[in-house]
Amino acid sequence: MRSHAKEKQIHIAAVLPAAGSSTRMGMNKLLLPLHDVPVLAHTLLAFEQCPLIESIVIVCREQDIMPYRQLATAYSCTKVQYIVRGGKTRTESVLAGISACADSIDLVAIHDGARPLVSQAVIHAAITEAIKSGAAAPVVALKDSIKRVSQGKIIADVARDQIAAVQTPQVFRRTLILSALKEALASGATLTDDCAAVERIGISVSATPGSYRNIKITTPEDIPMAEALFGQEE
Repeated sequence: MRSHAKEKQIHIAAVLPAAGSSTRMGMNKLLLPLHDVPVLAHTLLAFEQCPLIESIVIVCREQDIMPYRQLATAYSCTKVQYIVRGGKTRTESVLAGISACADSIDLVAIHDGARPLVSQAVIHAAITEAIKSGAAAPVVALKDSIKRVSQGKIIADVARDQIAAVQTPQVFRRTLILSALKEALASGATLTDDCAAVERIGISVSATPGSYRNIKITTPEDIPMAEALFGQEE
């Protein structure tokens, strides 16, 4: 895998939106300890240890720049090149992160800072597919039955075989996602994730294997869940 990327001289950066603030958590969730190591440090180390990633850009609030820089130093995350201030929306923040990447970067892997349990297998699968297709994201099958609801009433079944939960890293050709996000911003489009920016300009995103361990820390209940998942195998 490593040699494949080198042969094609493909340069890949990770962009980590890491806003940190959370009304549901009441604190900066990315600095909470997960097995005695901050959540964001786990995320950084996953990309630091990936041989395909050559640089990391963190996007965060102004007040988090110094704490995150200190955290990256403390955990020897030498690939962290820039920590930049985000915008008012995720689209603006991701755009700021990608714009900070060197012009030599071919692919960007956009990953939620609050997904600390991402595995090397999930990262590699998304990158491998994006090298071929230009856009890829990990997905997992839904376990629950899905229903369409209107005005508090269940009105229809939704076939699960056509629905999946999308995760990160979402990996794209840098020029593709850059133009897609700029177009979305200019149009005032509301995006649920970065795949949506590419999909709305008519480009398909390839699905790669995700992991049920790759959870996003969103609510207080997610920390003990992540603790339980921490040592489990894929």
